Formats: sequence, structure tokens, C-alpha cells
Amino acid sequence: MTGAGVWIAVDVGSVRVGVARSDPRGVLAVPVTTLARDARRGSDLDQLIALIAEYEAVGVVIGLPRTLAGRDGAAVEAARAYGRLLATRVGDLPVVYVDERMTTVVAQRNLSTSGVRGRAKRAIVDQAAAVEILQSFLDSNRSRDQA
Repeated sequence: MTGAGVWIAVDVGSVRVGVARSDPRGVLAVPVTTLARDARRGSDLDQLIALIAEYEAVGVVIGLPRTLAGRDGAAVEAARAYGRLLATRVGDLPVVYVDERMTTVVAQRNLSTSGVRGRAKRAIVDQAAAVEILQSFLDSNRSRDQA
């Protein structure tokens, strides 16, 4: 599914949208930016589209924040709605959804372990969560390709 090229991952929140990208070989995910969520005007989508074009992305991965029990709630529907809006603007570019349970928790723990605290942590936790989402997607697809 990954193929060659840069993939973009999105951690959609009600206040912020974390963005990460892969290297062109689809091996490593790295943070890109955190966008301010703008559900009214959609300026975050405009910025995301610009990033997709800048990195010449071959696809977008959107995390679905399911509950620990695996259920879909309001946050999952919000992420799907964001993905549908994005899909209308990226043409044939694939927009795929992945389960992202615990990615924000893992990202926060990793940042704390690295000594990032307070305001600095809030500013980058969404990017770090997007990295976790994308790395999981890349690893999963690489494992399938090797099987």
C-alpha cells in the first residue's frame, strides 16, 4: 500500500492538527508542523493541501482515535469528516484511515522522557502523535510487503 514516495499523516484534534511525513522510501516518519484547527473557514485544510503539494505526497494517513474498547465515538466521526473534506480536495490521492488508539499517550510519554515539558510539549504533542500514526502505518505495510 505504501509504495515509493512521501506519505503525510494527520492527527486531527478539535483545537490542533498534527502533521508528519515519511521519507521518500516510506521507512521513517518525522514531524512537520502543528496547524491551528479552523473548522469554520478551513484554513488548516488549505495549509495541509499546501504541505501535501510541497512534499509531493503519494497519500495521506488519518488517525482514528477509537476508544480503548475499539469503539468509534464523536472524535472518530470528526476525523472521518476531516478526511472526507480533504479527499474532495486532493483528487486521486489516497486518504486512508488507521486506528490510532494510544498514540497521543505514547507521544506524551516519549516527549516527557526526552525532557520536553509544559508549553513546549503542548506545541508539539500533536506532531509527535502524527509521527506515531505514520510510523505504525509504514511498519505495518512494510511487514505485509515482506510477508
